[in-house]
Amino acid sequence: MQRHNKQHGDRTITSEVDKVKRQVRKAVFPVAGLGTRFLPATKASPKEMLPIVDKPLIQYAVEEAVEAGVETLVFIIGRTKNAIADHFDKAYELEVELETRGKTELLQIVRNIVPPRVECVYVRQAEALGLGHAVLCARPVVGNEPFAVILADDLIAEDRVEGGALTQMARHFNKYQCSILGVERVPPLETNKYGIVHPLPFATRLSNVDGIVEKPKPENAPSDLAVVGRYILTPRIFELLEKTPRGAGNEIQLTDGIAALLNEEQVLAYEFSGRRYDCGSKIGYLIATIEYGLQHAELGDEFRTYLQSLPQRIGGGFPPGNAE
Repeated sequence: MQRHNKQHGDRTITSEVDKVKRQVRKAVFPVAGLGTRFLPATKASPKEMLPIVDKPLIQYAVEEAVEAGVETLVFIIGRTKNAIADHFDKAYELEVELETRGKTELLQIVRNIVPPRVECVYVRQAEALGLGHAVLCARPVVGNEPFAVILADDLIAEDRVEGGALTQMARHFNKYQCSILGVERVPPLETNKYGIVHPLPFATRLSNVDGIVEKPKPENAPSDLAVVGRYILTPRIFELLEKTPRGAGNEIQLTDGIAALLNEEQVLAYEFSGRRYDCGSKIGYLIATIEYGLQHAELGDEFRTYLQSLPQRIGGGFPPGNAE
């Protein structure tokens, strides 16, 4: 920020020019969880590497961040998460093989998983102490800057008009310069699965957050607006998380840190535009796989034909099964 001072008699008039608002240039990806819902598939490979058609969940999340202008990707990893670093690293042998075989299109896909301008940083979370602790682990990299947090198992399809969920949130951050929580409406009976905000609406799909409750029973929920896997936070959250005691599950909860932040700063809730798939559950993962498969440029038509033929293939109907 530059200041230009002009002397007028005995008065000094100070005008600020070229004042640059803070922008979100760093994103944190907490990927140290054990993924127990998907065992044994996640015994040796992180759940974030589970593919939706031909891309792993973590790549969809990274692409959303890059579209929003993020330049530094901070992965909070655990002991068994080397596959994520390998995925975003350069694969010399694979590139040479593809080039030798003349697989130009595949070669470009491999080379452009992360744009050259984007930096990947990996921070080890030695002990799984909750989402709040994972975010706190990013402090040495993030520093005194606003930053995004993206949970990769919340896959959010891009809105063709408004862009990705984080892009939409970044627009509002650029205007209001405060923390923003990505929220969506959930069935009242499912409030006990989410952090639920007490909203004070003031614009289309935008509210001031007056309070936040972690997994309330339906009768105690302040609204049906649930926080789902997308956050933009100011760096003040780090100091508050350091003081946050362990809460539910004996873990440091990000929700508790945000509740403390509400006492000091404005926090907004934004109802993003775009379909969310809960890929942390098996049924959500299957639904995402089918719907993304149907929209796939290469496979969509063939896959749709196959799905339409299923009743005939299995004798006119689906066999009975056990719901998850």
